[in-house]
Amino acid sequence: MLELLSSPNPEDMGALAWQESALCAQTDPEAFFPEKGGSTREAKKVCQSCEVRLECLEYALANDERFGIWGGLSERERRKLKKRAV
Repeated sequence: MLELLSSPNPEDMGALAWQESALCAQTDPEAFFPEKGGSTREAKKVCQSCEVRLECLEYALANDERFGIWGGLSERERRKLKKRAV
């Protein structure tokens, strides 16, 4: 996931510093981007113990990430969360 979030813009580096502590960076990235119908259990388990889970989720919501597990939620779960917030 961190590779997807890398930004050459120095201004973004401070805002994305949470990535350095993300547990997903130490895990198989394929677990966070399962094939359609694939299990999200492994990725969500990693997210539950990640200290930057909320920052990750905020990033995904703010950037309209449409694929993968971010902050412990699937794309469908994030979409539902956004609808409830409106």
